[in-house]
Parts: sequence; C-alpha cells; structure tokens
Amino acid sequence: MTTQKTEAPDQRQLELRASDILDPNNQIGVRLRSLYAAAQEEAIPERFLDLLEKLDQAEMMASAKMAE
Repeated sequence: MTTQKTEAPDQRQLELRASDILDPNNQIGVRLRSLYAAAQEEAIPERFLDLLEKLDQAEMMASAKMAE
C-alpha cells in the first residue's frame, strides 16, 4: 500500500503566493492593475468634458450638412 503525500491547501496557496511575489512579471501586473484602478477612480476633468461636447456638436453639424 502506498501512502500519498498531500499538502494542506493553505500551504500550497502560500507557496504559490510566495512564487508570485518573486515573479517580476507578476509584480508588473500587480502595479499595472493598481495604476489602472487608480485611473478609473479619477474624475474626468471639466475641460475634457467641454472638448467632448464641442466635438459632439461639430459632428452633429457636419452630419446635418451632409443630409441637406
């Protein structure tokens, strides 16, 4: 009869986390996700919203001229 060596699930998760921390690609991914999350939380500047509104108006005027 053979005995099967099993590790506790918590121990395997700790090992995976330790290897993830040391992996440079994972570190880059973590930092990029953090930066992206911070950018998502920022408010859109009023100036940018004004520019988008002007662009919408210009597009509507152009499409109205094309329809004539």
